[in-house]
Amino acid sequence: MDRIYTLTNGVRIIHKQVPESVIAHCGFMLDIGSRDEQKHQYGIAHFLEHMLFKGTRKRKSFHILNRLEAVGGELNAYTTKEKICVYGSVTNAHLERAIELLTDITFYSTFPEKEISKERSVILEEMAMYQDSPEDSIHDELEALLFKNHSLAHNILGSAKYISSFTVEDFRNFLQENISTDKIVFTCVSSHSPERVWQLCEKYISPVRKHISAKKRKKFAARHQPVTVQKNKPISQAHCIMGRTCYSLADDERLPFFMINTLIGGPGMSSRLNLALRERKGLVYSVESNFQPLTDTGIFSIYFATDKKNIERCKEEIYKELKVLKSSPLSNVQLTRLKEQVKGMIAIAAESNQAYMQAQAKSLLDHGYIETLPEIFKKIDTVSTQDLHHVINDALNDESSFTQLTYYPINS
Repeated sequence: MDRIYTLTNGVRIIHKQVPESVIAHCGFMLDIGSRDEQKHQYGIAHFLEHMLFKGTRKRKSFHILNRLEAVGGELNAYTTKEKICVYGSVTNAHLERAIELLTDITFYSTFPEKEISKERSVILEEMAMYQDSPEDSIHDELEALLFKNHSLAHNILGSAKYISSFTVEDFRNFLQENISTDKIVFTCVSSHSPERVWQLCEKYISPVRKHISAKKRKKFAARHQPVTVQKNKPISQAHCIMGRTCYSLADDERLPFFMINTLIGGPGMSSRLNLALRERKGLVYSVESNFQPLTDTGIFSIYFATDKKNIERCKEEIYKELKVLKSSPLSNVQLTRLKEQVKGMIAIAAESNQAYMQAQAKSLLDHGYIETLPEIFKKIDTVSTQDLHHVINDALNDESSFTQLTYYPINS
């Protein structure tokens, strides 16, 4: 059972008690990400995530990194377009240690100038590695095309131009302008009782000063204008991605479309695109479709890598599969199988306490509540073939609605 508690400063605490677990997973999720950056700040959210580990009012970098590792624990963080998450995992005996450290680095980091200089070099290396991975960069370039002239368009890593200019004041100002304590969630999954977790949070998190930012997140409301882009790259294989804007987290069609994405090219080897392009035709090593709903929009994409000569054939096979879906509603047997597949995937994901710890915080920030597995399953059971057919023909109505980006290998 998930338990939610709100501190006087507005920070919300959510805890799921798992009596049989010997590990406690916990962390802070901040409702702030790269989409909240202004142009001169591109990359600062991700840079800030790195700097949280570099020094606080009472700790230097080594003491931060060693604090949980000394008891066999782990400390980590990540940044997305809409969130920053700092989290740790320890044995249950050391939950207090983890909560104290995570509070210290989340709210009392000092962003030492000397560490900024060193970490800047690390991030520039990370950017270079990213450019050497076309399967990663092509997804971000697609988003740049889909969200042109909006803050959602730029890469989370930012650009070397801005990364090279950030100062201590830039990090402080970014937090001050964007974060509110009522948009922060402390999330925990452990065997401890809710009362014990509340007690520790009152001790360490409650003293954090309440802060409410007046800045509002810039919403995305532009109409998608499809384009086709081709680039030559020093790579050995052609990479292609096609995509469009789609349903947001607030749309009722989000769940039916999530199910359709699973059927088309989700993580299973039995997806229609994997069967068509890999198993039957042998055209690709892998092909996938992705649906990423955001707070006010969403992204649907289909990606594959293949030999240059097979690009158009692969596209034809993809369009053929989409056409079948649009023209032939699922039978009741197919619908039942899809529902069971989706339920199983969600249940398996929920089995990971660390993943669930993060998911419950994101759900609370995005929706204001947390759905239980039975509640999710009940919603899945209500989805009809008509619901699925509607979203297919609404979101995938025309091949020309896709923005297409292709990386062609040079000298091949």
